[in-house]
Amino acid sequence: MLLKLLKLTGFLVLIAFLVVTLSFSARETRDVTCGNIEIELQENELIKISKDEITRLVRSADDQLVGKNLQLINTDSLERAVEKHQAIQKAEIFKVITKDSVGYRGTLGVKIKHREPVVRIMSSEGRYYLDRNGEVIPISANYTANVLVATGYFSEQFAKMQLLPFVLFIEENPFWKAQVEQVHVEQNGDVLLTPLVGDHIIEMGSLEDYPRKLRNMKAFYQQIMAGNNWNKYQKVSVKYKNQVIAKKR
Repeated sequence: MLLKLLKLTGFLVLIAFLVVTLSFSARETRDVTCGNIEIELQENELIKISKDEITRLVRSADDQLVGKNLQLINTDSLERAVEKHQAIQKAEIFKVITKDSVGYRGTLGVKIKHREPVVRIMSSEGRYYLDRNGEVIPISANYTANVLVATGYFSEQFAKMQLLPFVLFIEENPFWKAQVEQVHVEQNGDVLLTPLVGDHIIEMGSLEDYPRKLRNMKAFYQQIMAGNNWNKYQKVSVKYKNQVIAKKR
């Protein structure tokens, strides 16, 4: 009984110590101001806005950040402001308090996740990237992404509704991802593919039933092209149902 009482007394003393310590720390840090803004980027992202540009976005949402009491900074509103940039998918903004020999210092941390482009659009109606969700990412001189290029005559709606599913199909297929370099849409709507290997062009016709067309084209590669025939053909057409028509040079 006495042992239990001693344990309970010790526990209560520890709780009281923690409460006093935390209260003391809270009093010491409640007047800490934001001394600087630190940006954290992920190294493996295809595109990145510069740290200077991100800092500008943060400070444009609140031009009094540096020198402002950390407790008065609304990180939620800052995140919403930064996420308005079309290249940014997610922004996490948090407050950090550190202590050195001088005293407490405040920092505003900013962690950025950029959108991941899957295709670069260079059409008659605009130039931009699309991510896999169909979100537009603006072209910038500050970054570039080595992704599939789509050129030609088509609208943004066509790019999102018809071209993007086709691009994602290629992206998720190891064979075609390694083979297709460019997609071109002609004025009549026919789609042409430029492969990385060989000097021929693949004529798709419309994008209707593209999985079957690509299966037929892959079979042609395996049966005909495999015998070092990569440069013997000028054009291979799979636009007609269950047919592969090859035009030699």
